[in-house]
Amino acid sequence: MTTYDVAIIGSGPGGYVAAIRCAQLGMKTAIIEKYDTLGGTCLNVGCIPSKALLDSSHHYEDAVKHFADHGIEIPGEVTYNLEKMIARKQGVVDTTTKGIDFLMDKNNIDVFHGMGSFKDATHIQIEKDGNTETIEAKNIIIATGSKPSSLPFINIDKERIITSTEALTLKEVPKHMIVIGGGVIGLELGQVYKRLGAEVTVVEYMDRIIPTMDSAQSKEMLKVFKKQKMKFALSHGVTAVERDGDQVVVKATNKKGEDVSFTGDYVLVSVGRRAYTDGLNLDAVGIPTDDRGRVEVNEHLQTKVSNIYAIGDVIKGAMLAHKAEEEGVFVAEILAGEKPHIDYNLIPGVVYTWPEVASVGKTEEQLKEAGVAYKTGQFPMRALGRSRASGDIDGFVKILAHKETDEVLGVHMVGARVADLIAEAVTAMEFRASAEDIARMSHSHPTYAEAVKEAALAATEDRALHV
Repeated sequence: MTTYDVAIIGSGPGGYVAAIRCAQLGMKTAIIEKYDTLGGTCLNVGCIPSKALLDSSHHYEDAVKHFADHGIEIPGEVTYNLEKMIARKQGVVDTTTKGIDFLMDKNNIDVFHGMGSFKDATHIQIEKDGNTETIEAKNIIIATGSKPSSLPFINIDKERIITSTEALTLKEVPKHMIVIGGGVIGLELGQVYKRLGAEVTVVEYMDRIIPTMDSAQSKEMLKVFKKQKMKFALSHGVTAVERDGDQVVVKATNKKGEDVSFTGDYVLVSVGRRAYTDGLNLDAVGIPTDDRGRVEVNEHLQTKVSNIYAIGDVIKGAMLAHKAEEEGVFVAEILAGEKPHIDYNLIPGVVYTWPEVASVGKTEEQLKEAGVAYKTGQFPMRALGRSRASGDIDGFVKILAHKETDEVLGVHMVGARVADLIAEAVTAMEFRASAEDIARMSHSHPTYAEAVKEAALAATEDRALHV
């Protein structure tokens, strides 16, 4: 039996990054993956493929709706080939997962494919195709990620009633896609198919979309999506989803208590995700899970069994690939006797629609609830020369700073490339920057980043220059 310093169950962004960092720190490392390819949900059926489809559909929409504004004329009708889009997406996935294979080989990490489960606190059984092998590890990291959630009365048939996984491989563009859930996944995939000609209706239980982000972002994106002809039924609680042949009916109750229904040919269920800890045989090591399948950990991400750790979607916190990566590095460095640190308040969140949405730190609602004295600076993207040049004028940058100290407490953006731009805010906040600090920094012109400087100026005695 082979013995390792550390074994990681799950090869998503948290797991494979943990493996690399453990190997870099001199530990003999193994990683166990249930599926044939490494990379987990993110690389195979999540972040990477969805962004590939978002980019392809964005190019198509630009060709149809915006090229003429730039003096680009295409004779004849612009058409798309969904099969090619899906194939390109798969090509991006394949290249990315092969990159993970290369990194495992480069760092001398042993890879096991099969279902890993606990035999005891230091032994993992790996089952594949009826064969079982066992490895021993001094330390074990649970990094098995999450799966799409559903509602108890919904039968996901993976044909007409689907999750994000099936939405990435459709053979046709829906005539009318009903999206249950107005969060990140539903909005991104809804926009993909809206661009390709589907009618899209989003049914959301809360009174706004992207409800975990700042309300100003929710309002701005609702306005933008409506302009793009997406439909929304907010404050609607879904009560039933019924399929009849190629038709699906979604029944709901609105905020007045009235029963309403929506009929389409596809229903995308995107009501969040649930920790995937099934099959780990956690009972064998005495590790309980909560009602969402999550494992409880301490400040060192250690479970109640001292040599077993858990990271990413299987513990509390935002279900984000980059959060899992930070936790993977954190645990590796803890095992090496180092003293790493994660500031969970500064893990950014992004929605990859167009315009993009990005946030870090506290929302205005959170500051109000906590009774923190704050000031706001906001700057519209349409006031930037760069935005007018590219035609991307929707959105804003909003900075929340402490009223007395001027320390930046939260930054919330909607606009072109804000998924990249939010890193400036994270950097500033990691160093406890004030709004004045950002306002004094030179930002190249013309860029979208100038909106950050202007918002900081607006938060500093209302000194914005270009509005």
